[in-house]
Amino acid sequence: MEIRTLGVVGCGQMGAGIAQVAAQAGCDVLVCEVGDELLQKGLGRIASLLAKDVERGKLDAAERDATLARLKGTTELADLRGCELVVEAIVERIEAKRELFAQLDTICPPETIFASNTSSLTIVEMAAATQRPDRFAGLHFFNPVPLMKLVEVVRAIGTSDTTIATLRAFGERLGKTVVEAKDTPGFIVNRLLLPYLLDAIRIYEEGRATAEDIDTGMRLGCNHPMGPLALCDYIGLDTMLHIAESMFDEYREPRFAAPVLLRRMVQAGMYGRKNGKGFYQY
Repeated sequence: MEIRTLGVVGCGQMGAGIAQVAAQAGCDVLVCEVGDELLQKGLGRIASLLAKDVERGKLDAAERDATLARLKGTTELADLRGCELVVEAIVERIEAKRELFAQLDTICPPETIFASNTSSLTIVEMAAATQRPDRFAGLHFFNPVPLMKLVEVVRAIGTSDTTIATLRAFGERLGKTVVEAKDTPGFIVNRLLLPYLLDAIRIYEEGRATAEDIDTGMRLGCNHPMGPLALCDYIGLDTMLHIAESMFDEYREPRFAAPVLLRRMVQAGMYGRKNGKGFYQY
């Protein structure tokens, strides 16, 4: 099945990015947020990014206008009933995601595919809140979505081959390289990335090096585009904590345990770039 109409729940950084690339690829996109203020902020972010692409010559004005014309916003979940695929990009908490999908299951027809953009939570636990485990999978994009070329398609225990094939084709249509992962916390990328980021926090916490030197060491020593602590700030320290907690709950391995410093920073309201305070000031 070719996806022509996409619903995105959540218009934050990830949801807005998914909506943008889908609209640019020719899909009709309906974005849903809990309130109009958040919705307009997210849609405004998309318009601003497209305007910058026009200024830089990466996009012409006609393409920008066509993309924006394919984007619509709503604050009512019921408006998503006509979508062939609904992607969730809300807060990284399993209870909130299960509640959302249980509601969507009563709204959308049985043929609609549901996908979560979660970076670490178990897909089957969300699918269990619905009556469509065969049409439920993970579709994990990376931030910033318009620039990052990868998407992980995550197969839960009940996901059908048809659903996986549809999501793979959808990801490729958006210009992404698709990799398939089994439904284990962290999938492929975060399973490998998280211990590295947490070790960087531990080195800093122990006073072994400054944040600047840790990041410079990894940028220049390993040719990484961004140092680990700057990357933590970019992801969001609150999001990092949620990911670490969910993966530690699953694996019970010390390498996935959140450092005390990470917890204290989140408790102090230091979330990284999103509010200007993290390992660096923004």
